Amino acid sequence: MLALFLSSSSSYLTLSRSVTLHLSRRTTLSSLTMSTNLRTHAYAGNPLKSKTPKSTDTFSPSSAFESLKALIPQIPNHPTPSPDFKVLPFSKGRPLVFSSGGGDASTTSPIWHLGWISLADCKGMLASRGVDMDEDSLVYLGPKVEEDLVCWAVDVSEEEDGVVSGLESRKVCFVELRTLMVAADWVDQRAMDELAIAGHARALLEWHNVSRFCGSCGGTNVPKEAGRRKQCSNKACGKRVYPRVDPVVIMLVIDRENDRALLSRQSRYVPRMWSCLAGFIEPGESLEEAVRRETWEETGIEVGDVVYHSSQPWPVGPSSMPCQLMLGFFAFAKTLDINVDKEELEDAQWHRREDVKKALAFAEYRKAQRTAASKIEQICKGVEKSQGLSTDFNVESGELAPMFIPGPFAIAHHLISTWVDQGSGNVHSKPQSGVSLSSL
Repeated sequence: MLALFLSSSSSYLTLSRSVTLHLSRRTTLSSLTMSTNLRTHAYAGNPLKSKTPKSTDTFSPSSAFESLKALIPQIPNHPTPSPDFKVLPFSKGRPLVFSSGGGDASTTSPIWHLGWISLADCKGMLASRGVDMDEDSLVYLGPKVEEDLVCWAVDVSEEEDGVVSGLESRKVCFVELRTLMVAADWVDQRAMDELAIAGHARALLEWHNVSRFCGSCGGTNVPKEAGRRKQCSNKACGKRVYPRVDPVVIMLVIDRENDRALLSRQSRYVPRMWSCLAGFIEPGESLEEAVRRETWEETGIEVGDVVYHSSQPWPVGPSSMPCQLMLGFFAFAKTLDINVDKEELEDAQWHRREDVKKALAFAEYRKAQRTAASKIEQICKGVEKSQGLSTDFNVESGELAPMFIPGPFAIAHHLISTWVDQGSGNVHSKPQSGVSLSSL
């Protein structure tokens, strides 16, 4: 059983209405405004970014870059530097990983780890494919000060086969980040830390791939500050370019009077999965305005009060949008009639709290996690399983569950489970200090 604890927020939403109305609703809104520990969200809590070293620190991007620049020509005839350097290869957005057995396969899943390699191994493998590694080939991720280590990422998409064959004895493979997300054991801090590191690295590398040329003059952009930004090589232009973040609102729309939540389906979803509405924020638009606009455009429902819940980095979108930032909200419906935009959604329906609660109880997220972890192990062995993850979401009788929602790795899960456990219609209900998800 997995327990995800969400603490209550002490802040209240300021409403531009009468004091009486404000006081009558404040308890309801505050019970849904949860201050979530970021480490409960996948891709958040990156340990390499916990503190930014000062520029004079040996672990800082500038200092590490200068050390890297001096060290590369000396490989392999060089002493071990301090700090040392480790590199995480990526191919087509997929990090290199290896898998270790988890003991009893019926109760314990295999464990995946990021496939860090030494700087010397990285240079040797690239050289075997006719590629010269230089300091601009690597992107700074951050330090592990306690291990006297600086971590880097490198894109080896064009040299993928050579990298894997060069490390064949280690049983490594490149795995999609979404698969790693499902396969991560949510109560294992090591796994969540590694997932956050991989997500940050993918976002940076994908941004480098889509920002090769200056948007102002068309000149070539070159890496600066150990790959943390780029600059146009045209001296007459010299425009600086920084990694982009694409903000997305994701909202659980709530029918207060009838104790229901609005869930939707997209055609790309696996069968029987329902989730929250979501959409990109437009220029010149506030977060609240984006929630109301997207809800209206996709379902024809008008939204009144909007309450913030939490946020989640989401680096598993398309490569053209290398890092989305999901901003989660509860939105309270003013109208109830649904008019689905079929170009955006396959369906949208109101769901009673009890039905959603059953979906949470029936969905076997732990089983899906073990299946994904076993799939990674098979890929690393050269044999890929074809079983789909959606087949794991069954009721206790073994029959397919009528519906399920995304797992605890998604902010949608936190929004929905908070509503199920906290309540929305009773203004006199006391906020709970935690949320426990069962039957995982």
